[in-house]
Amino acid sequence: MLLRLPRLVAYTFLATTLCAQGAKPCPDRRPDEGEGPFKRMVIRGATLIDGTGGPPRGPVNIVISGNRISSIGRGAVPKPDKTIDARGMYILPGFVDMHAHTGGTGKAPNVEYCYKLWLAHGVTTVRGVSLGRHDWVENERARSDKNEIVAPRIFNYQRPRAHDPEAARKWVREMAAKGIDGLKLGAYEPAVMEALIDEAHKHGLGTVAHLGQDGVAQMNAIDAARLGLDSVTHYYGHFEALLKDYQIQPWPVDHNHGNEYDRFSQVARLWDKIHAPGSPEWEAYLNEQLALGTVFNPTMTIYSANRDVMRNRAAEWHAAYTLPSMWDFFTPSKRSHGSYFFKWSTADEVAWRNFYRVWMRLINDYKKMGGRITAGSDPGFIYDIWGFSYIEELEMLQEAGLHPLEVIQCATRNCAQTLMDPKGKPIEFGVVKRGMLADLVICPENPLADFKTLFGTGVERLNEETGEPERRGGVRWTVKDGIVYDAHKLLADVRAMVVEQKQQRAAKKGADGGGK
Repeated sequence: MLLRLPRLVAYTFLATTLCAQGAKPCPDRRPDEGEGPFKRMVIRGATLIDGTGGPPRGPVNIVISGNRISSIGRGAVPKPDKTIDARGMYILPGFVDMHAHTGGTGKAPNVEYCYKLWLAHGVTTVRGVSLGRHDWVENERARSDKNEIVAPRIFNYQRPRAHDPEAARKWVREMAAKGIDGLKLGAYEPAVMEALIDEAHKHGLGTVAHLGQDGVAQMNAIDAARLGLDSVTHYYGHFEALLKDYQIQPWPVDHNHGNEYDRFSQVARLWDKIHAPGSPEWEAYLNEQLALGTVFNPTMTIYSANRDVMRNRAAEWHAAYTLPSMWDFFTPSKRSHGSYFFKWSTADEVAWRNFYRVWMRLINDYKKMGGRITAGSDPGFIYDIWGFSYIEELEMLQEAGLHPLEVIQCATRNCAQTLMDPKGKPIEFGVVKRGMLADLVICPENPLADFKTLFGTGVERLNEETGEPERRGGVRWTVKDGIVYDAHKLLADVRAMVVEQKQQRAAKKGADGGGK
């Protein structure tokens, strides 16, 4: 049945419904998982990168009372209950992943795996689009808010089920009453899209859209923005709004959108069919998006394999951190979403490299105009796993032309503002300052100098004294809601999960006499 569904629906089915049906709740947080919150904790001697865009400063002492930052300064502090010696280290706001899923394998992973990889890479808040079915997500969110589980803070966005304006408004009202934070939209027909966005805003809900090709001809990114859409995720809808000689993408006549090789190889062929970067039409498009206040959430990392599949397949973290079940899902297949590399070619990679050059120009030009960019990773597909792919997104934002401090803004303050603006409330995370929630990333290396130092595997550097290469970096501690998590321990837990699944498979293979 799945293969007969429209591809966008099939994607949603795999990424949300199926994973939520089989997903188990995250295990309770054990006494040895995380310390705190404390009546008074001090982080001593670090250099602060506060998320506002201001330059690094330090050394500073940060005092945390319970789950709030109570002071930041250089002077003496009252005797704390807990001290973290962060001399020579760097402190940033907790990162926010604005495009989060926990599924995708067709068989739900242990969500503890996803959560711990996020936290080990400094991600303290995620916007699920969605993480799973509403009731399951609400349970996980409530437990995360109470810190009963080892998990980031969760914002719950859900995909509507409506095919006419009246049903759309009814669905939004019902889900708003159930406590969702926002809507993950597709490229709905105009009347339905208008009803969904308008009703969402009446109830203080955010809106983000993946404007998939199935409907983008009638609802591209500027069409949706004019209806009030808050955020555009991925690249869908931008290029279609900038087409030069066509109103719709000139698909090959034998194109089959149900075949994901066709879908993902052809979408990159739009790069040279639009108004050129810097042209009056290009500038007019971005200026109108800016005037409308649209947020761009590019998620470049999730498509990075398209321009170099061998690199992503051979990423050094797969051996220790990618579950065998995830690897099965990534393996080229005509069924699994995002596993379309069964005949990927040099020509396909070249098209995607060209596409990225234009896409990155769009992102950077919008940023230069004052447009808001946010960081998101869409993990669980196309050789991208949780946490590691988020750091790749920071690297790619820098590749697009953003200064490292602007990249940190995209990962912290910009995300917090985008989540809280629809609610009409001030941000409580995303910036390190007095009164904010104590969501922090503490790392031994300067991430502004090299984002690779944030990977859980660290980065290889030459030890000048021994003349031998060594691993350096990685997040040292992640503080979420005043609770201190040892990132090294979180990563060790994930490695143990991978080893356990490999051992289970080996044992089953042995029990089956070496067969499947």
